[in-house]
Amino acid sequence: MTYILAIDQGTTSTRAIVFDRAFAVLASEQQEFTQHFPNSGWVEHDPRELWETTVATCRGALDHAGITASQIAAIGITNQRETTVVWDKTTGEPIYNAIVWQDRRTADLCHKLRDAGHEEMINQRTGLRIDPYFSSTKLSWVLDHVDGARDRAAKGELLFGTVDSFLIWKLTGGAVHATDATNAARTMLYDIRKGRWSQTICDLLDIPMQMLPEVKDCAADFGETQADLFGSPIPIRGVAGDQQAATVGQACFEPGKMKSTYGTGCFALLNTGDTPVVSKNRLLTTIAYQLDGKPTYALEGSIFVAGAVVQWLRDGLGIIGDASETQALAEQADPNQNVVIVPAFVGLGAPYWDAECRGATFGLTRGTGPAEMAKAALESVGFQTRDLIEAMSADWKATGVQPNLRVDGGMSASDWTMQFLSDIIGATVDRPEIHETTALGVAWLAGMHVGVYPDQATFAAQWARETEFLPAMDESTREARYASWKKAVKATMSV
Repeated sequence: MTYILAIDQGTTSTRAIVFDRAFAVLASEQQEFTQHFPNSGWVEHDPRELWETTVATCRGALDHAGITASQIAAIGITNQRETTVVWDKTTGEPIYNAIVWQDRRTADLCHKLRDAGHEEMINQRTGLRIDPYFSSTKLSWVLDHVDGARDRAAKGELLFGTVDSFLIWKLTGGAVHATDATNAARTMLYDIRKGRWSQTICDLLDIPMQMLPEVKDCAADFGETQADLFGSPIPIRGVAGDQQAATVGQACFEPGKMKSTYGTGCFALLNTGDTPVVSKNRLLTTIAYQLDGKPTYALEGSIFVAGAVVQWLRDGLGIIGDASETQALAEQADPNQNVVIVPAFVGLGAPYWDAECRGATFGLTRGTGPAEMAKAALESVGFQTRDLIEAMSADWKATGVQPNLRVDGGMSASDWTMQFLSDIIGATVDRPEIHETTALGVAWLAGMHVGVYPDQATFAAQWARETEFLPAMDESTREARYASWKKAVKATMSV
């Protein structure tokens, strides 16, 4: 039993990856699933499809690896965070689609909570801002809008969970209703200082606490899979939300270390050690990971649209057929055109937190074409990252933000994008040898718990850089370009 199976249940696809004892990828299987957009600003997934793709990809990865379930020492699960599922405690059937983290339908409820003066209390307990992004108001919406849901929840007939909890419940045949501290910390229901669900917030939103999962360490006993799923039971021993799993996979274990993941969105986490730092610059305070009952905290900046802007070029504008074409187009762009895209398709995240504003493009001329649009799309990711780093640097005074950024996620494979990122933030950008850092992080958590993988210090020492990007843009150009971005954001938010 020397292999670890990592389940990476993301926003647009589900993947299963088999790692060997040396952290090498033995096999991988991936399936996309349907995105549902029933109304403007609404985003949903069918929980049944999340479950079906999870089982199918796990079976496919095992087949491709040429191994059986009995050779898997443990499963680690990482997942899209904040996405909200409510299901029947007896049958396991969801009562409504999963409401995805990107969904903005609860903006009015969030306004009411802020207007009623609850922001400070919620921020103090959860480290989060009142925003539709988080799970609590999504859960409240489901209870309010599904016939009979509130009565059934009060009777103990319904369970709530983020996607990890739903998968654990299904994998264990309903034996385990649990989550880990990192996912709990993203619900806007969990007191990150006291390490427990907040009765006060649950009462505020009329959420029965009996719906909520048990909160465990990131490396813990989450039960075992039913034997008939994969041929024999497999222990589930590691769980972390995708951004925290990437933080672990990037070995950001020291205060001051920072990583940024570029997937559908972009999420930067800065390790602040055993002290939760209250942001004065509209960042989030969250749990980076929790081991042996001890949380390690982080400042987080969340950008809602990163890789999604490339999907928009492909699916919305039709100017590319594949995401891989974007870099070549950007290289062809006219350097004299200063086109700026503010990709606020679902509002702006940190540090602006404007749920109502929508995307805009500035600087268009008759000469603007696909190349300039592609360049501006990629640059928007670098500009948004600088916004986060500026805010983090202002908040974190203890040891300072270390002068290099570890990157991962699909967009990090683009040399052009990473070079612009280095240029615009004026710092070194490090891309690791192992690109699958999210899956690697949760694989290490599970594998460390069962003794397949080494301890934290040994794991951190094995981190290796593949490519180092050094800033090449002169200071005056960097500041002028960033000023153009800030002006564009200000104009977008004023509409």
